[in-house]
Amino acid sequence: MTIPEAIRQFLEYCDSERHFSALTTETYRIALADFVEFLRDGYDDIPDIEHLKTEDIRPFLGWLHDNGLSKKSIGVKIAAIKSLCKFLMKNSILSKNPTLLIATPKSDKKLPSFLQHDEIIDFFSVFDITTIDGLRNAALAELLYSSGLRISECVNLQLEDIDYSRSTVKVMGKGRKQRIVPIGGMAMKAINEYLKIRSSLVTPVSGTFVFLGDKGGKLNPAMAYKIIHKAMSGVTDSAQKSPHVLRHTFATHLLDNGADISAVSEMLGHASLDATQIYTHVSVERLKSAYKNAHPKA
Repeated sequence: MTIPEAIRQFLEYCDSERHFSALTTETYRIALADFVEFLRDGYDDIPDIEHLKTEDIRPFLGWLHDNGLSKKSIGVKIAAIKSLCKFLMKNSILSKNPTLLIATPKSDKKLPSFLQHDEIIDFFSVFDITTIDGLRNAALAELLYSSGLRISECVNLQLEDIDYSRSTVKVMGKGRKQRIVPIGGMAMKAINEYLKIRSSLVTPVSGTFVFLGDKGGKLNPAMAYKIIHKAMSGVTDSAQKSPHVLRHTFATHLLDNGADISAVSEMLGHASLDATQIYTHVSVERLKSAYKNAHPKA
C-alpha cells in the first residue's frame, strides 16, 4: 500500500469512526502531508507503507526544525505519524511499528493565562444587560467561567442539555465524550434572563441551539471569541484574551479554593490528570509569590 493511500484510509477512520473534530482531522491531514513532502524531498521513490522504517521517520524531526517549527508544532506532527502507524498496526497493514523508538520533543510548558479575582468581577460588569446582545453575551461568559466549557462545547449546546432543576449542563466534549458539569447560581440566573429574550433572536434556522447569533443561526465560535476578547480588553493586561482564558480561570480558582484535582479534571473533560496538573503549578507559583512578598526572611 502506498503511503498516500494509507493516509487517506486513516483520515477517513478519524472522521467516520473516531468522530474527531474537523479541526483535529485537518491537523492530522496537514501533518501527514508535510511528512509526504519530506519523503519526496529525500527519496526518488517514496517507499510503500510496509517498508517504512524508523530511519525514514527520525530525520523528519530535523527537517521540521530546519523549517522553523517549534518543539510543540514538531510534537503535533510526530503525534500524527504515531497515530497513523497505530491505525495501520491495528488493521494488520504494518507488522512492526516504526514509530516506537521515535521520541516526541518535549515543549516548554507555559503556565496558562487566567483572570485574577478582581479582574473577573470587572469582566462581568462590562456586559450591558439592558440589551438583547448584552444578555446573551453575559450568559455566554458566565457559563464559560462557571462550568469551564470549551467555546466549541458552549456554542453547540442545545436547550435540552441544560437541567434547570439540578443546575447542570450536559456537554459533548472531545472524542464525543459526554460529561455532566454543574452550573453556578450566577450563571443560571444569567442563562434564565437570556432565555427570556432568546425568542427575539429566533429564525427558521435557529433550531434548539442555546446561543444564537444576530441572524438567528447558531452563534459561531469566531463571533463568540470576539465577544469575550472585547470584554476582556479593558480589564486585564494578560496577553491572552479569549474564551479559553475563562476555562483556565475556572480551573485555577477552583484549585485555589481547595477543590479536588480529580473533580476539576472530570469537569474539564480531561482524559487524564496529567492535563490538569498545569493548574496546580499556577496555584503553587502564586503561593510562592505571596510567600516571597510577605515573609520577612523569604
